[in-house]
Amino acid sequence: MKVLRKLSPLVMTLGALTLAGSVYAADTIKIGIPQPMTGPATQYGDQIQAGALTAIEAINEAGGVKGMKLEPLLIDDGCEPKQAVPAANRVINEGAKFAVAHACSGTTVPAVNVYEQEGIVAITPGATSPLVTDTIKPHFFFRTIGRDDQQGPFAAKYIINTLKPKTVAILHDKQTYGSGVATQVRDNLSKDGVNVALFEGINVGDSDYSAVITKLKSLDPDLIYFGGYHAELGLLLRQAREQGLQTQFMGPEGVANKDLVAIAGPAVEGLLVTLPADFTKLPGNEKVLENFKKANRSPDGAFTLTAYAAVQILVDSINAVGQDPEKVADYMHSNTFNTAIGKVEYDAKGDLKEFEFAVYKWDKEGKLEQLKL
Repeated sequence: MKVLRKLSPLVMTLGALTLAGSVYAADTIKIGIPQPMTGPATQYGDQIQAGALTAIEAINEAGGVKGMKLEPLLIDDGCEPKQAVPAANRVINEGAKFAVAHACSGTTVPAVNVYEQEGIVAITPGATSPLVTDTIKPHFFFRTIGRDDQQGPFAAKYIINTLKPKTVAILHDKQTYGSGVATQVRDNLSKDGVNVALFEGINVGDSDYSAVITKLKSLDPDLIYFGGYHAELGLLLRQAREQGLQTQFMGPEGVANKDLVAIAGPAVEGLLVTLPADFTKLPGNEKVLENFKKANRSPDGAFTLTAYAAVQILVDSINAVGQDPEKVADYMHSNTFNTAIGKVEYDAKGDLKEFEFAVYKWDKEGKLEQLKL
């Protein structure tokens, strides 16, 4: 059953322009883009919008898809699990059969069920939790980002081979994404004989982490790994340094938000993060980068080119088999795609068979340097 809802001002504006014939003709291919447009995860939504919209504009300028223009539908999910189903239903009620869907794992997990039940082909450029695809093993849902059980082992391998700590403490935010990637890191470190002296959750939204910092100081680990988002890590970093704890911190792509510097200040210096590799350096992406320059948008960001690639995959599939979502999904499962993130090939659950992560180091101004492995 389709759910009626109040449209956001942005979607209402797009709809009005469509009816007026000012932007799109009546016969368009609609692509839903439900992302965090408000709240602390807005930067991730901005990256995905930048990637998806740049790809859509470039494709439309080149003539569209089978003579039809792509029409983006921007929808706010706030990176909030409670907004997941309403946001997914907005995609459907707007008439879209395709979506570049959801940055956050906690939002994506409940939304997948909607897309699967309604037969909407959706690709997440940002949700990394295995629960996204393991829970129901979807046919219509895909990713252009690696899973936590790819990122976690990658981080653990770097920790073991490069950092070589004797003792590691692991914190997480008790949420789907943060606890999931932290668990992967813990299990892979333990399997290799590294002593994980602490594995503990903290509360999202707390302003004082003195108790856990005191515990960390007593353990004196060689490395502290945090699974979660930037807001909590920023406070942990700042308060740890203020209390004399100078231990190396490391985290996943969810912490790599420019606002981390505003929260942590100079304490951000030296932080290690795992992120998608810098695909702007990928040979063959010259035209892609030109499209970003023409659109006056930055191609940087963990999820920008993964979103661009998601649009490329949808368009290649529609060009091959038409707009029937069942046929598009079948095509995506059985073909290889050349995209802005390199070669993409899917397994039966819509997960990438391979994805390239990298390790980056922050300086005190918040600039990232990709480290050689």
